[in-house]
Amino acid sequence: MNYRPFGRLNWKPSALGFGTMRLPILDNNPGRIDEPEATRLIRYAIDQGVNYVDTAYPYHRETSEAFLGRALQEGYRQRIRLATKLPCWKVEQAEDFDRFLDQQRARLQTDRIDFYLLHSLDATSWARMRDLGVLRWAEGAMADGRIGYLGFSFHDRYEVFQEIVDATDLWTFCQIQLNYMDVEYQAGVRGLRYAAGQGLAVVIMEPLRGGLLTRSVPPPIQAIWDSAPVKRSPAEWALQWLWNQPEVSVVLSGMSTMEQVVENVESARRSGVGLLSADELAIIDQVRARYRELCAVPCTGCEYCLPCPNGVAIPRVFSIYNDLLMYGDRERAGMFYGWLEEGARADGCLECGECLDKCPQGIDIPAWLKKAHQALCQSA
Repeated sequence: MNYRPFGRLNWKPSALGFGTMRLPILDNNPGRIDEPEATRLIRYAIDQGVNYVDTAYPYHRETSEAFLGRALQEGYRQRIRLATKLPCWKVEQAEDFDRFLDQQRARLQTDRIDFYLLHSLDATSWARMRDLGVLRWAEGAMADGRIGYLGFSFHDRYEVFQEIVDATDLWTFCQIQLNYMDVEYQAGVRGLRYAAGQGLAVVIMEPLRGGLLTRSVPPPIQAIWDSAPVKRSPAEWALQWLWNQPEVSVVLSGMSTMEQVVENVESARRSGVGLLSADELAIIDQVRARYRELCAVPCTGCEYCLPCPNGVAIPRVFSIYNDLLMYGDRERAGMFYGWLEEGARADGCLECGECLDKCPQGIDIPAWLKKAHQALCQSA
């Protein structure tokens, strides 16, 4: 296994970290983890040198932490650094900080959480956590040994990311979504480099975009991969693109089969900063460009069209629709569309036309919303 720097710490994580959000399940029920098989996967990874394991309060309908506490018995807990996350959306008052942390330590059967994250921060949740005194509380939890190091995971605009990074010296690490398609999405590559420049370790989530970069690869995309002189699977191309960058500390993968674990462990063993040649990076650029050509709506997510007077989440609808066209995952697209509040979906458009004058791309927004709604309803 290859190991990489972790910010300012005198400790190195494995290039590959094990994420426990997509463990094998029974009866197609996310709340029923296949514990014997999931334990086999996690212990195999640790036996191969993986030393960073990540979970969170809500994973697998709030069963992941308790499962992991059992899976890490027989000496496996001592061989890894363990990360979990405060469910910020459940926190109502400052007293909840201790309540959740103590509950999580009990579930995980450990006195100390090595790496504790504020989960899924955006501008709103960060302001609420900050005002409730989470930093002062975390400093005390680190002092009494219940937390080793403090970090946060992030889902918002780059400007919000920079604000959070700059807010305190207590941060040791952060966790961001990044892959070769999302170079400018949320924190993006810019955020990766900014955080690393401030001495933070950067943990990567969604390296395969939830599996979209590996499932049902369109023939034009596969043809580009096949043209490369060094043959790699789509998963390895995506992982090696991340490991090629010195600012990346550890890449999390939510693995649900032994085949995935074995492949990713072997990829991690072959990884290294600067491994990819200029020609290989150009191939990845070609893949990104070709995927984007599959987009129907040229929406950049600038949000100039917002607020919609009728409450339609226009950029989010177009993002889900474009993902459906690029990656072909109807179940995922239908799920994300269904998660939107009813008034935020595309059928809330009354064709008032207010958005048309605001869109710098000149998109016929009402017409595309009709097409998106029809396609996404068929996927739901």
